[in-house]
Amino acid sequence: MTETVVPYVIPANAGTLTYQQAGVDYDRVDPIKRLAQQAARATAAQLAQHGVAEIAQSRGESAYVVDVGPFHLASIVECLGTKILVADAVYRDGGKSLYAAIAQDTIAMAVNDLITVGATPLVVQAYWAAGGSDWFADERRAADLIAGWKAACETCGVSWGGGETPALAGVVEGDTIDLGASCVGIVSPKSRLSLGDELAEGDAIVLLASSGIHANGVSLARKLAERLPEGYRTPMADGTTFGEALLAPTVLYAPVTEALARAGINVHYCVNVTGHGWRKLLRHPGAFTYRVTELPPVPPVLDFIAREAKLDASEAYGTLNMGAGFALFVSAAEAERVVAVAAECGVAAWVAGCVEAGPKRLVIEALDVVWGDDALQLR
Repeated sequence: MTETVVPYVIPANAGTLTYQQAGVDYDRVDPIKRLAQQAARATAAQLAQHGVAEIAQSRGESAYVVDVGPFHLASIVECLGTKILVADAVYRDGGKSLYAAIAQDTIAMAVNDLITVGATPLVVQAYWAAGGSDWFADERRAADLIAGWKAACETCGVSWGGGETPALAGVVEGDTIDLGASCVGIVSPKSRLSLGDELAEGDAIVLLASSGIHANGVSLARKLAERLPEGYRTPMADGTTFGEALLAPTVLYAPVTEALARAGINVHYCVNVTGHGWRKLLRHPGAFTYRVTELPPVPPVLDFIAREAKLDASEAYGTLNMGAGFALFVSAAEAERVVAVAAECGVAAWVAGCVEAGPKRLVIEALDVVWGDDALQLR
């Protein structure tokens, strides 16, 4: 399943707007993450008193894994980030409530991370911190948030266990809400654990389609909206507005990974393409060259952002998902089956490239983009 994709070309006029200019600088954030990991690693010894042990290799991955005997236990906590401010603006300016979509986004941030280690998600907990009690008094948006949360749980086959709904005036700004979710799952049988032990030269890279911006790069999109004469009301080619296009809910990939497990397909490694964009394909700690030869179609809203923000290919693909929300690394012999299984789940997929022996780097041939080991430092 392929489409002809025109390589991205930076527009001739100036005025580039980068993610760093929008207030997100991973060069400042990532070192703190690594420092926190060092401190966290020292606490693993506490598990012995409970008769369980961590899977040390899971540190630095998208979810943390503990061996509890008959199965592995995986867990993750995530937040939505600033996409809520887009939903607030669309609701305030046009009266259109898209809080159900925002609920799915929040669950996707947690669940799509959890499944990268081969886990089946079981329980989701909610964290909804409002800027004041009045947020919950708007029954329409509150009902939409609840309905969207429940629907996303049903799609992923998880139980909504409960959560916390604090009113944090002075901490969370005014009439908005900070959304987060935690998720616990199991890896059973243990052979489903996917931490990259089997990743090897010759493996295929299969990319799963995104629905749009998902919940990464939104700070850039918000800053761009400030430049547009009509802001979030800027019309898009499909008849939606820029704000509405940004609020297309994030794809939930758990149905795909569960279907792959039922089909007996062994996934060697997984990556949730969120922060750092396509640089996330470098997440595995091993020394491999990842060569991408097929590009997925770019969702119109991401094409619009990249064009209007004057992003070159490296900045666009190193910040946004550009049409690929999840990556699966599998044996070349299984690649087309993976595409077929994903399609049965309603998710488009492409055999985008392969894993090669060589220095750690990502080569996107059609874009003439090459990132080395220093492009992603998460451990």
